[in-house]
Amino acid sequence: MLFQYEPELDAFLEFLIWRFSIWVDKPTPGIALMNLRYRDERASEARGKLRTGLEGPGLTVAQKIWYCIASVGGQYIWARLQSFSAFRRWGDSDQRSLLRWAWVLVQRVEGLYKAASFGNLLIFLYTGRYRTLIERALKARLVYGSPNMNRAVSFEYMNRQLVWNEFSEMLLLLLPLLNSSTLKNLFRPFSKDKDADSAGDDSACPICQNSPSIPFLALPCQHRYCYYCLRTRCAAAPSFRCSRCSEPVVAMQRYSESVGSTSSGK
Repeated sequence: MLFQYEPELDAFLEFLIWRFSIWVDKPTPGIALMNLRYRDERASEARGKLRTGLEGPGLTVAQKIWYCIASVGGQYIWARLQSFSAFRRWGDSDQRSLLRWAWVLVQRVEGLYKAASFGNLLIFLYTGRYRTLIERALKARLVYGSPNMNRAVSFEYMNRQLVWNEFSEMLLLLLPLLNSSTLKNLFRPFSKDKDADSAGDDSACPICQNSPSIPFLALPCQHRYCYYCLRTRCAAAPSFRCSRCSEPVVAMQRYSESVGSTSSGK
């Protein structure tokens, strides 16, 4: 349901931002962080050269309404038009010529808008005025809100975030390479509890430490395991070694009383 009504939700959020910022002569949260505000450039040009470049009235009511229509309504209509044309498959070759022509028109309008936005970006980088086409059409220019602003920026949070990102990336790289059973078998010869483990060979499964429900023997050492424990370990690691004696497991055999008595006699 959220995906179906995503354009409506985006438009509603954009309208809320416009209503409680631009409509009441306040900057948006992002613009406020940069100490900027909107100014009516037409009125500033009519007054002549400004003393500091910070003076000038804010946007008029008409400019605010047209800004809402273009930014909120225009983006919503365009998103719905694209989704509707893609769902109806206007671009398919078997469609009627009118729908096919409408699809080509939509694609060309989108291409022209992107080209115009790119050209406006180049002009903005050169002159520093009107970062979007909507601002250029409405003559709404961003200027500093106050000449002096103390920026108390703390990089402590950013440093913690960078350290945590590097640490998490290192863990994501190393954890798939680690195998708990391989590490356990690697350090088993240095363990002091080796004799204690070997003394309880037949008491419990060495993997889950429970009484084997479906007992199977690991060959050739004939230590008893749960079937599922032994099967999953052998499937995960073809070179799996017995968790009790560290001998390679080459086969499995179902445990029976005759096999158990034979192994005990040996």
